[in-house]
Amino acid sequence: MDMNEVIETFEFLEDWEDRYKYIIDLGRDLPELSDEEKTEENRVHGCTSRVWLVHQLEDGKVIFRGESDAHIVRGLVALMLMIYSGKSPAEIIQTDARAVLNQLGLEKHLSPMRTNGLFAMDEKIKSIARAYAGLS
Repeated sequence: MDMNEVIETFEFLEDWEDRYKYIIDLGRDLPELSDEEKTEENRVHGCTSRVWLVHQLEDGKVIFRGESDAHIVRGLVALMLMIYSGKSPAEIIQTDARAVLNQLGLEKHLSPMRTNGLFAMDEKIKSIARAYAGLS
């Protein structure tokens, strides 16, 4: 699944309760991280819930995996992975996740704490990309 499919589904689902359920379903599809991967180093700080991101560089592309201990946040992690995972560090640095998320209208419908958590996740992903690109 990609972000275009998510945007189309969001347009189809007019009720925000249904949209939240859809986001939670996206999170259910995320593979779980191992306990060894749930380290402080992999934790995203700034999120109310606990969120972990792991990454590796494969063939010039950054592959992200992530997890959260909260259902809705796990779905938001899935959205961020759809936006960023599988792109080169330069593509990640140039991608504006906030613009994509604004297309979904999430900022208006998430609590300020959840929105801050999304931005913290975005910043951590960009920081990882900058490190891979030698720009950190």
